[in-house]
Amino acid sequence: MQRSAGPYRVLVHITPPDVVPGTAQVSVWVEQGRVRTCTVRPIYFDSGDEASPTHDELSPTDQQSTRFDGIVWLMGLGATSVELQLNGPDGPATIEIPVMSIATAQRDMPAITALPLVLLGTFLFVLMVTIVGICVTQTRLRVGQQLPASWQRSRLVAMGLTSTLLLLVLTGGRFWWNSRARFYSDIVLYKAPKIRPSVESSELGNQLTITIDSNSIRQQSRPLSFLVPDHGKLMHVFLVKMSDAGAFAHLHPTRLDTLNYRAALPVLPSGQYRLYADIVYRNGFAETLTDTLTIPVLSATSSTRFSSDDSWLIGQPVDAIRQLPKLDATMAPCGVPAVRVPLADGSSLVWTDKPAQTLETNQMYRLRFAVADKAGRPAPLEPYLGMTGHAVIVQTDGSVYTHLHPVGTYSMAAEASLVERIEDTARVFRYPDPRQFRDSIDRYIAGLQELSDDERNKELAGAMQGMDHPASNGLHSNMVEFPYQFPQPGRYRIWVQVKRNGQVLTGAFDTIVEAD
Repeated sequence: MQRSAGPYRVLVHITPPDVVPGTAQVSVWVEQGRVRTCTVRPIYFDSGDEASPTHDELSPTDQQSTRFDGIVWLMGLGATSVELQLNGPDGPATIEIPVMSIATAQRDMPAITALPLVLLGTFLFVLMVTIVGICVTQTRLRVGQQLPASWQRSRLVAMGLTSTLLLLVLTGGRFWWNSRARFYSDIVLYKAPKIRPSVESSELGNQLTITIDSNSIRQQSRPLSFLVPDHGKLMHVFLVKMSDAGAFAHLHPTRLDTLNYRAALPVLPSGQYRLYADIVYRNGFAETLTDTLTIPVLSATSSTRFSSDDSWLIGQPVDAIRQLPKLDATMAPCGVPAVRVPLADGSSLVWTDKPAQTLETNQMYRLRFAVADKAGRPAPLEPYLGMTGHAVIVQTDGSVYTHLHPVGTYSMAAEASLVERIEDTARVFRYPDPRQFRDSIDRYIAGLQELSDDERNKELAGAMQGMDHPASNGLHSNMVEFPYQFPQPGRYRIWVQVKRNGQVLTGAFDTIVEAD
């Protein structure tokens, strides 16, 4: 997340734990302002601000206090806000960062820990049996008295009964532990709801329908009636061709009912596609529904009606394009490597500061892109869904997917929900009537579509907190920047989407990431 708060601008990276309870790693880079102390705490949507723990202090990693690192414990599951408090000579400031506290792994106990515990347990078992045997015999003896044979039998009986009782307790404990492990695996361990995408051609043209599986919804307790729009859209769908990532689409289905969504489908090349659908719930929980989709050979139809915000890109040989055109001095600083790709309107999208042909994991990059017109001059951008640009980063094997914005990877709708919950002093959140809430959201989205582009972007921008104008980040009006840290090595494709002259333009870049 890259955010401004009061006199400060910071870049924050949070790595959530893969098991909960667990510790999230927090790193804060101070880009503007004089920060002396930085503290964090989690605020859970269910309990709100009033029932949240106190702040923990992050440690500065340099003398200038431009970076702070530390951990924050996440003890509960679900939508969580990591509250960041900044203090310095310029005053205090607070930033709320939405984090999905979910368990994505189930770990076995390390042998180095298990072996001492087994030995200690065995010792305690033997010690308990021995103590009982002594209690029924030795404690009854007088000084100098020999142990009678009958007492010896009593000791053995008592020790046997104690051993049996302890074994029963251990067996019950094992059953309890196994039941908790099954509960963790079946309920706690995160599983996204299943979806069934399909393609059909009708009098409305080529249509993509996404049906959310009702059984998985019940199992995972997802409140589908409480979806909220993000950037004015209830669902963001991305299609990526599996064989070569040579086709890409960004669509926004409309809600037919609680389980079904539909969008006009462009004429994409036939084949297998990966489908990613981003949604956000009223409680601030954001997730991505995924599946594969087979698109048959499609024919263009005049009846297909697309949203002006839908966009797609078919075939772009990125690796073959390396020679830059003559650019304005503000577009290509001397000595800075750059990669250019053409856009549909004849302009160019330039990755202006790609640091190397190969990037590294666990490094914070600011992926900066600029648009140049046919003459190589800066081409000012228009807001797209309330922002200067959007990006999607996918590892070519499909194992990594990120929907990225100039402010980071988090959902602004999730942030708004969590901020509203924090301002609420109630310890328990009460949901409104599901049908009324769903209908109100549908009316709101329909009202947005009736607005002009300028009015809609003004409405969307007003709902986004801490948004910076490009100039405040040292960017020109034709530039967009995305903070990102690649999570694992591999080959990646980056789709960057901007808007110019009322047209959404998409460019694709390839890069290789190696382990640091």
